Amino acid sequence: MPRPTLSSLGALRLLLPYLRPYRGRVLLAGVALLAAAGLTLGLGQGLRHLIDSGFGEAGGQSAALDRAALAMGGVVAALAVATAARYLAVAWLGERVAADLRRDVYGHVLTLSPAYFETARTGDILSRLTADIAVLQALIGGAVSQGLRSALTVAGAFAMLLATSLKLAGIVAVVVPLVVAPLILFGRRERALSRVAQERVADLAATAEETINGLRTVQAFTHEPLERARFGAEVERSVAAALRRISTRAIQILVVILLGVGAIAFSLWVGGRDVVAGRMSGGELSAFVFYAVLLASSGAALSELWGEVQRAAGAAVRLAEVLQVVPTVAAPARPLPLPEPARGRIVFEGVSFRYPTRPQHAALHGLNLVVEPGETVALVGPSGAGKTTVLQLLLRFYDPQAGRILLDGVDIRELDPAALRARLGLVPQDPVIFSTDAAANIAYGRPGASPDEIRAAAGAAAALGFLDALPQGLATPLGARGVTLSGGQRQRIAIARAILRDPAVLLLDEATSALDAESEQAVQQALATLSRGRTTLVVAHRLATIRRADRIVVLEGGQVVASGPHEALIREGGLYARLAALQFTGEEAARPGE
Repeated sequence: MPRPTLSSLGALRLLLPYLRPYRGRVLLAGVALLAAAGLTLGLGQGLRHLIDSGFGEAGGQSAALDRAALAMGGVVAALAVATAARYLAVAWLGERVAADLRRDVYGHVLTLSPAYFETARTGDILSRLTADIAVLQALIGGAVSQGLRSALTVAGAFAMLLATSLKLAGIVAVVVPLVVAPLILFGRRERALSRVAQERVADLAATAEETINGLRTVQAFTHEPLERARFGAEVERSVAAALRRISTRAIQILVVILLGVGAIAFSLWVGGRDVVAGRMSGGELSAFVFYAVLLASSGAALSELWGEVQRAAGAAVRLAEVLQVVPTVAAPARPLPLPEPARGRIVFEGVSFRYPTRPQHAALHGLNLVVEPGETVALVGPSGAGKTTVLQLLLRFYDPQAGRILLDGVDIRELDPAALRARLGLVPQDPVIFSTDAAANIAYGRPGASPDEIRAAAGAAAALGFLDALPQGLATPLGARGVTLSGGQRQRIAIARAILRDPAVLLLDEATSALDAESEQAVQQALATLSRGRTTLVVAHRLATIRRADRIVVLEGGQVVASGPHEALIREGGLYARLAALQFTGEEAARPGE
C-alpha cells in the first residue's frame, strides 16, 4: 500500500475540509472555549478577594465574605454553562465529521479497482473505517477543545502569576522549558509507536475477518486450536505494541508532573516565607498557588493531548493512504455515449493482459475475438487459459496493457464504467448474497423493480420453489453471505438478479456449476429463453452445458486456438476434442445435437 507524501502531523489537514461546512458550530465552540478559559482564570481572583477581603476586614468580614462567595457562585455558574456549551458543540462536531469521513472513505473504496484488493486486506480497510476514524472523532469531539482550553489556561495562568509575583513566576518560568522538552522528545517516539500499534490492531482485524469468513473450512479441518493460537499471537503482538506506546506516554507524564508539581512546591515554600515576612498577603499567595496548580494541571493536560494528537496523526496517515489511492479504472473526462438501441457486439482486438500481482505471467496474449449481436459464445479451455479474464476485462475491472475492447463499436476505455456495466449482466461462479431478504437480493439487479417483476425473475430462474418455502417467503433474510442457502440456491438467486437486470450482454461464469441435475435443466431452459435475442458469453468447464452454443471458442495460454460449433471442434481432434473425451464417452462426444 503506498505511503502518503505528507508528514504525520500534516496528515491532520485531512480534517479541515470536513470542518468547513460546520463553521457555525466551530465558532460557537470557540466562543464557549474562550469564555470557559476566562472564567476559570477569574476564579483565582475571586479566591484572592475571598481571603484578603473576607478575612482581612475588621468588623466587616461577614458581609465581605458573603459578597465574595456570591461573586464566586456567579462565576462558577457561568463556567458550568460555558463548559457545557463547549462540550455540546465539539461532541456534535466529532460525530458529524466522523460520519462524513466514514462516508467519503467508504465511497472512495467502492471506486477502487479490483487490482487494489489483490494486495489490500479487507480487515485492514475495515479497521481504518472504524478504529482509525474513531481516534479522529475523539480528537475533534473533545481532545482539541480541551487542549486549546488548556493552552489558553496555561498562557492566562502564567500572565496572572507574573501579575501576582514576579519572583515566584520566574521560578516557574525556569521549569517550563524543562517540561516542554520531554513533550517534543517523547512525542516523536510516541507518534511512531502509535502508528505501529494501529497497524497491529488492523492485523488483528484482518486475521479475525479471514478466519470468520472461512469458519466452515476451519471447523471441517478441525483447525480451531491452530486459529485460536494464531489469533492469540496477533493479540499479543497488538498488546506489546500498545504497551510500548503506553510506556513512552507514562514516562512523559512522569517527567512533566515531577517537574511541574516540584516547581509549585518550591514556589509555595518561597511564597510562604514572603507571607511570614509580610512581603505578600495570604490572598496573593493563595491566588498564586491556584494559578500555579492551574498551570501545572493544564500543562499535564497538554501532555496528555500531545499523545492523543500523535495517535490521531497516525490514524490520519492511514486514512490518507486509502484516500490517495487513485483508481486504475476511472471514467474519462468526457465519456462517449453508447449507441442506442443496444446491440451487444463485442470485439477484442489484440488484447494482452497481465494481472498486477502476476506481472511475469500473461493471462491474455494478443487475443482477437468477435462476438456478434445475439450470438451465444462459449469460452472453454484448461484452468488458467484466460476465460474468466475475458469477462473481467469486458466488465472493465481491469484495463489491458495492449489492444482494445469494443462494445457496439466504442472502445470501453472511452466509456463511463457505470454506463458500460449497465449493459452487462453477470452471473459469477461464486455469487455474492447479501444479508438482506431474498427480494432485495434479486432486486440488486435492478433497484426499484416491482414485487411482481421480482417474482417473475425468481420464477424464470427456477428459484420460486425454495423461496416460497422459506418462513417469510421472499421477505426472509438470507443471512451473511447467504449462509442459510445451498450453493445451488445461491446460484439461482444470482441468475434471477441477472434476469431482472435485462442486460444487452449476458455474462455467465460457470453459472450452473453448483446446480443439481433437475435444477440445472430448469435453469438451462430459463437461460436459453433469457439469451434469445441478446449477446451471451459463457465460461464453462462442464462442456455438456455449452454444446448448444452458437460458437465455442477454445482458449489456451491466453490465445484463441480453435473456434466453431461442438461437432466441428470434435472432428478437428484438437484441444477441445481431448477435453471432451475426458468428460464424455466417445459416443456421446461425437453425437451431434446433444
